[in-house]
Amino acid sequence: MTSNGTSYTLALGGVHHADGYISTGHAHTPRRLVGGAAATLRGLGLLILALLAALALASSARAQAPVFLGAADDFAVLGASTVTNTGFTEVTGDVGVSPGTAVTGFPPGIVNGTIYSAGAVAAQAQADLTAAYNDAEGRACQVDLTGQDLGGMTLTDGVYCFSSSVGLTGTLTLDAQGDPNAVFIFQIGSTLTTASASSVNLINGAQSCMVVWQVGSSATLGTTTAFSGNVLALTSNTATTGVTVDGRLLAQNGAVTLDSNTVTRAQCAAVPVVSVPVSVVPPSVPVVPPSVPVVPASVPVLPVFLPVSVPVSAATSSGTANDEAGPVVNVHGAPGASCVPGDFRLRILVRDASGIRRVDVFLDGRLVERSTRRQFYVWIRAERLLAGRHTLRVVAHDREGNQTVQTRGFTRCNRPVSPPFTG
Repeated sequence: MTSNGTSYTLALGGVHHADGYISTGHAHTPRRLVGGAAATLRGLGLLILALLAALALASSARAQAPVFLGAADDFAVLGASTVTNTGFTEVTGDVGVSPGTAVTGFPPGIVNGTIYSAGAVAAQAQADLTAAYNDAEGRACQVDLTGQDLGGMTLTDGVYCFSSSVGLTGTLTLDAQGDPNAVFIFQIGSTLTTASASSVNLINGAQSCMVVWQVGSSATLGTTTAFSGNVLALTSNTATTGVTVDGRLLAQNGAVTLDSNTVTRAQCAAVPVVSVPVSVVPPSVPVVPPSVPVVPASVPVLPVFLPVSVPVSAATSSGTANDEAGPVVNVHGAPGASCVPGDFRLRILVRDASGIRRVDVFLDGRLVERSTRRQFYVWIRAERLLAGRHTLRVVAHDREGNQTVQTRGFTRCNRPVSPPFTG
């Protein structure tokens, strides 16, 4: 945030720890543990449990759950009345409109996904968009920034509210502080407007999939703005010339208007496997000295907690901890023996008892699609490829850490590749 030309940072939450002592009549004397070895172990266990509970409460007081997009998650652009494009726009993700039917300007625009003009898929996406909008709007405001421009601010995760319109002139920085699950929600009463060449910068693990802009009327992104996050507009979204969006442009009641833009559907990176503590009794427990009184048998002995690394998947609720098989992968629409003259679409179906973590699709070693869905479509832009042999590779990961790899080869027909659009 900027005040009198000075930039400063807003941060929500935080846990502060300090060393404490319990007085026994002597300054800075730790409490003596009595009652023998069993009492010592019991005291250590209770202390650890208390610390874990305090940390959990502090964390839950700060953290926000992600806003669930449902069927709208597959869409990079979704309108209600129309979706209109001018110039060479490239959209990675699905494009849809409902209840309207008009999607215009593709070509010259390119959609690396599927275009849905009305129909059940777009209607369901609109229904889920409404639910997501209401969820974001209903979150408790944590910081009120009404009347302030977002340019020059550095914000940590949380819910930020504006009673009316908000502008962005310059750079807004979103700092996840090393937490890839940090959620940023902006509740905007009316309009969102960015000045030309403005930007939303993500640092320290922040992900655009976790950034939500709930806009009470319409959003307008100024020329060459580099924007991050999912814009959930009640009315309309307009991206002017040269805007890039790492996220989504979703409109409930109006149009989405594009002009020579790049819009890429935001996808969260997979969370790595981490270590969790497991209670064990160490083999080298010291012998109790004879002078220490014996604890009665009726007093329970609490085991010491020591950290032991195990995969998170072993403690999941899937009920399939013994699953050692990779997912079942079916790829439909892959070319046969004949050469391919142009673009084609793959339909990918994945099944696994423990659930799907993610599915990656590679073309000649380059990642072209990542999904967490059990069924999805991928457009393969073969029209742009040189003549010759090419390789598709589908890698599916389940929630138990197993993976399956499917490989398909195809040949691009020996004919000139269409020149790039320069109009």
